[in-house]
Order: sequence, then C-alpha cells, then structure tokens
Amino acid sequence: MTPQDLLIALRAQNPLVQCITNYVAMNVAANVVLAAGASPAMVHASEEIADFTPICGALTINIGTLSAPWLGSMTTAATCARTNNIPWVLDPVAHFISDYRKCAAQALLAERPTIVRGNASEILALAGEAGAGKGVDSGDSVDAAQDAAKALAAQFGTVVAITGPVDYLTDGDREAHVSGGSSLMPQVTALGCSQTALMGAYAASGPAFDAALAALAHFKVAGTAAAKLATGPGSFQMHFLDALAATQPSDLVQAIT
Repeated sequence: MTPQDLLIALRAQNPLVQCITNYVAMNVAANVVLAAGASPAMVHASEEIADFTPICGALTINIGTLSAPWLGSMTTAATCARTNNIPWVLDPVAHFISDYRKCAAQALLAERPTIVRGNASEILALAGEAGAGKGVDSGDSVDAAQDAAKALAAQFGTVVAITGPVDYLTDGDREAHVSGGSSLMPQVTALGCSQTALMGAYAASGPAFDAALAALAHFKVAGTAAAKLATGPGSFQMHFLDALAATQPSDLVQAIT
C-alpha cells in the first residue's frame, strides 16, 4: 500500500491502538494518535491484557520508564499480540544504560515485534554493536546504524526504523529514507515516543513496511509544516498536533526519498 492509501485507510478505520508507554509520553502519544485519526488506549495493567489486547488493531510498547510490573505487562501483551496475529511495535528506549533494561529489550525482541523503532544508538546496541548513546539521546548517525538495522530485520523478521534528521527504514531487503521535520522536534518531550504509537496506528491499517514508511512520512511532513508557524518548542507542539490532523494523503510523498 502507498502512504497515501494507508492514511486514507487509517482515518476510515480509526483503529484502536494499545499504547504501553512511559509516564512522560502518555499524554503526547495519545494526542498524536488522535490527531492523526486513530484511537489510543493507554491500557497497561496485566489483569486486563488477556481481555483487551486481542480486540486492538495494534499494540505499541515503549520501555522508557521501565519497572518490574510494567515489564510483566509488556511481555504478556507482546505474547498475546503475536499469538493473535496483531501487529506490534517495540521502542527500546535507552536499553543500553543498564543490564536490567538491556535484558528487558532482548526479551521483548524475542517476541518478534512487527516493527522496531529507535534512534541510531539504540538500534546499534540492539544488534550487539557498540554505540555512543547518552541516555535517551543518540550519539551515532543514522548512516552508521543502517547495517545493524538490516541485520536485526533479517534475524527477527521485523521492520526496523531508525529515526533522526533523515530517517532510515528497512525490512532486510527493501529500504527507504524519509526527510523533513524540524530541529525543534527533539526539544519537545516524548515526541519520538509518540511516533511509535503512531506507527501502531498505521500498522493496524496495512503491511508493516508500508505502515512504518507512512508513519515516518506523516511525522516529517507535519514537523515541516509546524516549524513554519512555531516560535519555539512550546508553540511547535501545538502546531504539530494541528499539522498531523491537517496532513492530506497526497502530502506524504514529499518526505520520501
């Protein structure tokens, strides 16, 4: 499916997306998914997973503010999604900063996510390579992580998206680059995390590679539009949500190279 077709499908279907994400990202992720045209649900209690995950169009998991109870819910939800053929997206936030977080990311990766989204340092480390990440910030270029992304995609049968100034996407065979956005985007808390939630909405609407590509393009197009009106990070966030909602299917092609 083309990105245009996917955005049309997303808005027509209004898929329900379960977002198990971090405390910082919950509000912005929910607003991003809503603005794009889908329906977010921030359901994470382990007692609800068996009932709720199977009725969702997609699941997204972000390990930003990780704790033992949340990890149990994440693992259970990932298994449930895989068992029920529900697409799910993994965001292994700063998984290299502790052994606990590294083990959690590897355990979730073993559940074979449909899409993995991360910055260059996160993708390098997930593939077992050394990187220069500092907390949640990447210290590596997108280009430096491309081979690691291809290796991960081939090993786990997943689509890997590396986000940065120019995003890179691969399923091990196909690849794409997505450009645009704004330098203000990294200055808005959890905006990257919210992109993972948006990828879930697109994954509920079409094939994984096409869905990830459309989500990346939607973010870049909206970021470019918002930057024209914003005077700083605060006003950018407001204009970005408006731009996500205003983006037309035909707009998405301008970001893909």
